[in-house]
Order: sequence, then C-alpha cells, then structure tokens
Amino acid sequence: MASPFVAVAGASGGLGQLVAMELIKKGVAVKALVRLNTDPSRTEKLRSAGVTVTPVNFEVQALIPELTGAICVVSTLQGLKDVIHTVKGKLLEASVAAKVPRFIPSDFSLDSTKTKPGSNRNLDLRREFHAQLKKSGIAWTSILNGAFMDLLGGDSPMINHKRRKVAYIGQATQLLDFTTMMDTAAYTAAVAADTNPAPNFLRIAGDTVNVQDIAGAQSKVEGTQYKASWMGPVWFMEFVIRVLRLFGGENETFPTWQGMQYMTNMFSGAGKLEPLDNDRYPELTWTKVEDFFRQQKNKTPNK
Repeated sequence: MASPFVAVAGASGGLGQLVAMELIKKGVAVKALVRLNTDPSRTEKLRSAGVTVTPVNFEVQALIPELTGAICVVSTLQGLKDVIHTVKGKLLEASVAAKVPRFIPSDFSLDSTKTKPGSNRNLDLRREFHAQLKKSGIAWTSILNGAFMDLLGGDSPMINHKRRKVAYIGQATQLLDFTTMMDTAAYTAAVAADTNPAPNFLRIAGDTVNVQDIAGAQSKVEGTQYKASWMGPVWFMEFVIRVLRLFGGENETFPTWQGMQYMTNMFSGAGKLEPLDNDRYPELTWTKVEDFFRQQKNKTPNK
C-alpha cells in the first residue's frame, strides 16, 4: 500500500473486524493481516468495505514488507503463550524493523497492571508481554476496557434468565467495568489513527456498575424482577479454581476456571480500571448496561 495505513493483525476475528471497520469509517486505509489458511468467507465483509486483506505467514521476514509504511499496528490476536508471546512477539519485532511508529497489543481486558501474578493466567501472559514492548523501543499503547459487555447478553454466566438471578461473589456493591466490543473497537481505531503521543495505558469503561445495578437494569428492560444472587466469598472461588486446575485445561484458551479467574479479579476489585480515559476522544459515545440489555431484547423479542 503506497499511502499510510493501519495494519490490523487478527482481523478475521470479532474485535479485529470491528477495529478495521471503524478505521474505514474514519477514512483510514487498513491492511488486515490474516493467517495463510484463513477461510475467505471470514474476510468477505472486510474486502467489501475496502480493507486490503493480506494472508501472510506470521514470521518476521514475511511481515516486515507488509508492515512497511504503516502508521500503527493493532494486534487483536488471542490465544495462549504460543500466540500472546511468540506470534505477537514476531509481529512486534517486524513492526520495529519496519519502523512503524506505534504498536497496540491485544490486551483488551481488566487492568492486568494491578492483578496479582498467578491470579489470572491470561492476564499474566499479557503483562509478561509488556516486558518485550518496553525492550523494543517502539511507542506502544495498551487499551484496557474491563470486561466485554457483550458477555452479559444471551446465555451469560452471570445472568440466569430462567431464575431471574444475577450471580456474584464477594460484595454486591463492588463496582465492575464493562465496555461493548463495538465501543472498544471505536476507541482503538481513534488511538490507532491519532498522530499525537499516547501513554502506555489507556483505560476505558462504557459503564461502571455493581451487580445490583445490573439486576435493576435487567428488571427495567424485561419488566420483571431480577435479583442479585450471592455465590460465596471471593476466597472460596479462588479455592475452587485451584481444585479445578488439577483436572487440566491448561492447554485450553478459556477453560471453566479461566472464566472464574476473571470473576475473582473483578469482584475482588483487583482488576478495577481507574482513572478512566473515556474523555480522550470526546466524539465517541458509550453504551450503558441498560441500553445494551434493551438492544439485546430487541434482537430476541421472544426470549
């Protein structure tokens, strides 16, 4: 690509596609880097929108020419150590060699800078990768968005629609950060297209609520009473996680105990985002939990 562009790695995935589409809306040229064996049907929407889809071998020498001329590289790659450290490490090395000014790693989660090592395997992997970023010399910005609000839709692990219960551990008053994937993508696109310097960490939340707020919003939208349902103290969930890990799941991206680790990080307050940087791009709007539930109800009116 002759003109400046943003390279999005992992653009065939949900968040990657949204980031690419938001950049196109802003009039920014986008090169979507996907694996060589990616099914063309997964990138058809991107091609139709004007994104340059480039299947590539994720090795340093193959990536360098594809990244040359990019103003930013956005990684939305997800996986375990082989992806978060190794594949993303090669993407980072190639970005430095291609003289790309900025790199956005695929963090997109709770505040991994504050969680205790060992308390969340996936957050540990992201925090460990920050050491590679610091050594690289490239300008980098990690976008932390709390939990994806989208996880509260459908068959959510937190919300039981049959019993009208919203599950929680610890204290019902603990504040939790949620951001939709769409809002996260819009913010990421704004950072990627911004030529101004950015800090290493930007923290955003579409809505900050406690479990009682979630139950209240669901009650209002559904027209029937939802109640917070206590599942026990945080320490007991941590004990259950240790037991479950004895039975495996270490090679799975999201075993049952991994979701429980996120829950303990949220309800203990360890992963709480503050201060927030929502106002950095005042043109952006944010989806609140009640609005999200209403959108979900309109999609599935007979739920």
